[in-house]
Amino acid sequence: MATDYYAVLGVRRDASQEEIKKAFRRLARELHPDVNPDPKTQERFKEINAAYEVLSDPQKKQVYDLGGDPLSQAGGAGGAGGFGAGGFGNFSDIMDAFFGTASQRGPRSRTRRGQDAMIRIEVELDEAAFGTTKDIQVDTAVVCTTCSGEGAAPGTTAQTCDMCRGRGEVSQVTRSFLGQVMTSRPCPQCQGFGTVVPTPCPECAGDGRVRSRRTLTVKIPAGVDNGTRIQLAGEGEVGPGGGPAGDLYVEIHELPHSQFQRRGDDLHCTVTLPMTAASLGTKVPLETLDGLEEVDIRPGTQSGQSIPLHGRGVTHLRGGGRGDLIVHVEVQTPTKLDPEQERLLRELAKLRGEERPTGQFQPGQQGLFSRLKDAFNGR
Repeated sequence: MATDYYAVLGVRRDASQEEIKKAFRRLARELHPDVNPDPKTQERFKEINAAYEVLSDPQKKQVYDLGGDPLSQAGGAGGAGGFGAGGFGNFSDIMDAFFGTASQRGPRSRTRRGQDAMIRIEVELDEAAFGTTKDIQVDTAVVCTTCSGEGAAPGTTAQTCDMCRGRGEVSQVTRSFLGQVMTSRPCPQCQGFGTVVPTPCPECAGDGRVRSRRTLTVKIPAGVDNGTRIQLAGEGEVGPGGGPAGDLYVEIHELPHSQFQRRGDDLHCTVTLPMTAASLGTKVPLETLDGLEEVDIRPGTQSGQSIPLHGRGVTHLRGGGRGDLIVHVEVQTPTKLDPEQERLLRELAKLRGEERPTGQFQPGQQGLFSRLKDAFNGR
């Protein structure tokens, strides 16, 4: 064996590919002709170029480790010294050495993962509060049953591209200030796949998938809210070439309720009562999510007062328990009185000493901007 390529790069015989690449980059930066034009340095540069060509290629490395000379099989060691078919002459190797980048080589797969999909469904308040199951119709790409995702018509198969011979890329040698530089690009005939489909499947036109409508049963957990998304793994679009399917996301839209307004996991509603009922107290029937219940209106209840019914709201999505149902009381003052009603109210006012009330005045409630202004002024 005339040349010890491991010694040329200064690496051990059991060095990994990453260590070989790092050693080559370091030496290439020092010895490249543009950096060091000395003739001896150029010869040294050719040596590390040949060593990297052999040790970076698993097949050539195996031949070399068994005692052979892979470069002589390719036309002699002298052929590795220029910027031709191998080694540092490849444009991607130059970029790799000086900029730390490398292009993907070899044919790309026809099989790829499919895209995720999303569908929006509407639910009622009680369904969101307690959970439910729903059947939904989805229109997504599925594997073509005619070709089983292969893309070729029944009885035919994909064939190796005769332009790139299955490599998925074609190379071109051009001259530059570095000498001859080899560049690679995806094969225009097979689009980089390395194979062509002479007779595409008539059902999917060679894509390996078709559109289909199917029914899925979705379990909606208790406590979902507007915008909540439920992930169904593997129920999205099947990928090209019959590749693995993406995920399906089900987005929840909660329909407005005729009686309750939801704020987080709490529910709110307003009950309007006559003045007499608020003064004397009463019980008001209320149809909750759990059924009919009576709301206890205590004597002397004021307008704007809230009565909580604990644990009658929406189930917490994460963790146990439920929110509350808040009943807001609005006391209604009569606007029209008949003579007898007016007489009775005047008698009541007289008994309570409220014939000429002076009223109780207090500062008006501050709005948001007023409170912000006071905060900035240090009040």
